[in-house]
Amino acid sequence: MKHSSLYILAATALLSSCGLYGNYERNDQKVEALTEGLYRDPIALNAPLDVNDTTSFGNTPWQEVFTDPKLQALINKALDQNIDLQKIDNTLQTVDIAMRLSKLAYLPQVALSPSGTISKVFDMGMDNSQTYGVPLQASWQIDAWGTLRNSLKQTNLTREQAILGKQAAQTGVICGMANLYYGLQMLDEQLATTKSTLDIWRKEVSVMEGYKEIGYTNSAAIASAKAQVLSIESSIINIESKQRELENQICNLLGESSHAIERNPFTADGFPEAFSTGYPIALLANRPDVAIAEKKLAYATYGVMKARGQMCPQLTISGSGQFTNSLGSMVVNPGKFIAAGVAGLTQPIFARGQLLGNLKMSKIDLENAELDFNKTLLNAGMEVSNALAAYHNATELIGISEQQVAQLQQAYDDTEYLFHHGNTTTYLEILNSQMNLLQGKLGLINNRYSKVIAAITLYQALGGGAN
Repeated sequence: MKHSSLYILAATALLSSCGLYGNYERNDQKVEALTEGLYRDPIALNAPLDVNDTTSFGNTPWQEVFTDPKLQALINKALDQNIDLQKIDNTLQTVDIAMRLSKLAYLPQVALSPSGTISKVFDMGMDNSQTYGVPLQASWQIDAWGTLRNSLKQTNLTREQAILGKQAAQTGVICGMANLYYGLQMLDEQLATTKSTLDIWRKEVSVMEGYKEIGYTNSAAIASAKAQVLSIESSIINIESKQRELENQICNLLGESSHAIERNPFTADGFPEAFSTGYPIALLANRPDVAIAEKKLAYATYGVMKARGQMCPQLTISGSGQFTNSLGSMVVNPGKFIAAGVAGLTQPIFARGQLLGNLKMSKIDLENAELDFNKTLLNAGMEVSNALAAYHNATELIGISEQQVAQLQQAYDDTEYLFHHGNTTTYLEILNSQMNLLQGKLGLINNRYSKVIAAITLYQALGGGAN
């Protein structure tokens, strides 16, 4: 018994060393080299981000990131009703069936094929001759070289990729809904600001027509003001059109026909001034696309092992048994049960180069899978770096825009005061100051929206919302 165990261990070690029964293992040294300095500092010109915290913004539950109750309700509804997510669930069921079929490959194949014959020789006075047989046949391929085992590993990896694909789709639904919802809120604020400015301009045109009677302004200035009113009215139509488009996109994400969407007032104050990204190595666990790329690398690894195993002898054990009354040249009643067994060993010698070609192609697939994994990891780092820079820049621009709006408001107030009290300016200058103030306010709204979008992009880039 002791010697048998040693033989088994030795055989296992031999097969593993031959690359037939090994397991995929991540090359930690290569991954560490790839992830070192993966995030670029959003402020420094040429320096990696100094990461000293294992906590990642991407690990925050989406309910704690998007705290608006109406947005949360939309996200929950989309996760339940989104058509793409439902299709992915169906795909997962298909993969589960394939997984069960792969496991059945380890079991013997069994077939039952009963048969019977009746014969008669005429003109010789002989009775009918009846024979029957109820054979049961079984064959079992011994997985001596890991071919079935590696196929099962690949099937399991396919299932894991499908699960990760659903997580990626779920992240896309969550962050996509947040993007559309905050876009609607931003347009609401732009619309309210533009409409309030339109009301002021309409009143100013009425005042200008009165001033024309006493010589304070002229018809050219009034015509220019009316043209600006028309321009503002056009921008309102464009904003309302964009609102309707975003509402329709939200409904499509919900799996519903188009309708109006309820939302709260816009605010960009729900996100922190700085984020913790965690160490880049965490992307392997957090980002579904990076994890999928690694699963594909493992899949290709087992593909090489399977190709090697197909070049080894195939051992098949077959057995048959049947209840029959036909024993060769004798017909006996009642019938008897006979059994037979055979073991066969098939060694591929010449297969028109297919086996060697398959091995070479599987090695190329493995190399490409490794390259794709490296590229996916680098792309993930780029997306995080871009989102960090975008959030930092948007925060800086908000501060500048707030100062700009304050100065434009002061310029408008001063121009209006001078017109009414000093008669040192024209009414057209008042209108120009008002238009500049409108553009400044709209710019501030856009920068606040850019900050929100950058936060959502960073959350998704760090793998947020997948779990």
